[in-house]
Amino acid sequence: MLDFIWSLGGFIVTIGVLVAFHEFGHYWVARRCGVRVLRFSIGFGKPLWTHRAKDGVEWVLSAVPLGGYVKMLDEREGEVAPADLPYAFTRASVGRRILIVAAGPLFNFALAIALYWAVFVVGVQGLKPVIATPPAGSVAAHSDLVAGDQVTMVGDEAIPTWTELRTEIIERTLDRGALPLTVKSADGRLRTLSLPLSGVRLDPEFLFDDLGLQPFQPDIPARIDSLLPGDPAQNAGFARGDLLLSYNGTKIDSWQQWALWVRAHPDEVVKLRLRRGDEELERTVILTHAEEGGKTVGRFGASVAPPGDLWHDLRAVSRSGPLAAIPRAVSETWRMSSLTLRMLGRMVTGEVSVKNVSGPLQIAQVAGYTAQMGVVAFLSFMAVVSVSLGVLNLLPVPVLDGGHLLYYGVEALKGSPLSERAQEAGQRVGLTMLALLMGLAFYNDIVRLLN
Repeated sequence: MLDFIWSLGGFIVTIGVLVAFHEFGHYWVARRCGVRVLRFSIGFGKPLWTHRAKDGVEWVLSAVPLGGYVKMLDEREGEVAPADLPYAFTRASVGRRILIVAAGPLFNFALAIALYWAVFVVGVQGLKPVIATPPAGSVAAHSDLVAGDQVTMVGDEAIPTWTELRTEIIERTLDRGALPLTVKSADGRLRTLSLPLSGVRLDPEFLFDDLGLQPFQPDIPARIDSLLPGDPAQNAGFARGDLLLSYNGTKIDSWQQWALWVRAHPDEVVKLRLRRGDEELERTVILTHAEEGGKTVGRFGASVAPPGDLWHDLRAVSRSGPLAAIPRAVSETWRMSSLTLRMLGRMVTGEVSVKNVSGPLQIAQVAGYTAQMGVVAFLSFMAVVSVSLGVLNLLPVPVLDGGHLLYYGVEALKGSPLSERAQEAGQRVGLTMLALLMGLAFYNDIVRLLN
């Protein structure tokens, strides 16, 4: 229930702020271009709250919080009094109409810059990009990389945390070149190497498995801290504080080793030795299974509590001063915009799965999760969503801002507007595309929840 409250609250704040900023861009520029605004609405459907300001603008909060709109004086939506015609959107020059429509997405990019600036000034906490042992058969396994190596640079870019490393790798992979790394060994020695990217899959779901680059994890002692009621560990008589020693005669060196074995052996019977106080015991456990991401994995039903200082040496903070954070925030917004657009292109060509398309349910889940993590994580999430909203709205799809910009661009070139018939046909195509995209997003959300 608490997770639901966090998700709902995070979703309302995220969508409310981003939509309000987007629509305020349209509103603010329209007013300065001499176009009369009739209504500013956050949400669609039945109004929940309405206020009419002295300047005649109706401010509205509506029931369905999945967007918003700015209604302007427009001859296409009803008769306009002759005295008001100079203030109608349709009577504005094509240049002014382009500015008004483009303002929404541009305000989203401006908001993303402001959010990234705040994040960089406060400081982004993360893990140092120290790698685990590369899995056999991966690209990294055929290179010089070993467990404990820390990636310090990709090309000329300094890499303080795994977050920066993941983004840089995705960008480089889209270019289908090589991944030039500067690596610091555990003994402090620096070396350079290059990982080939031609054979790896672009989809982020598989990319890092193909590369074999995963975060290093300190060995966690296999001492049970909690048990799930009705799961195999409790049913077999395990108790909090038990230290697992071996399974089927194989020594257990860490909890990660045991957890990986369990995941790979659903529904198997295993003999476990454990230490309870000064006594060694043996238990026979019948593992169960669970569905995770379309795969069947084994389940033991216990967890551990890592020592508090276990990750201390792996923590890192990426921080900039107030002035230095400005160009960094602009660069990050541009970078994420480009990456979003390129990933969309790869979805069209089938190189990246459409399973990566997220809808409101997934956004709500991530919003709640990042809100619980802290202010910096939540602001970073909002910045990413704001960039995505800006990019998506600029796509040349009728009914979106980008579709209107396409119409006005054609009008500017030919000297007259597109025919109403052509615009109506475009609207129908745009609505169909939008409905299909929303259907796909909801479908992906539901599949994730069921899994």
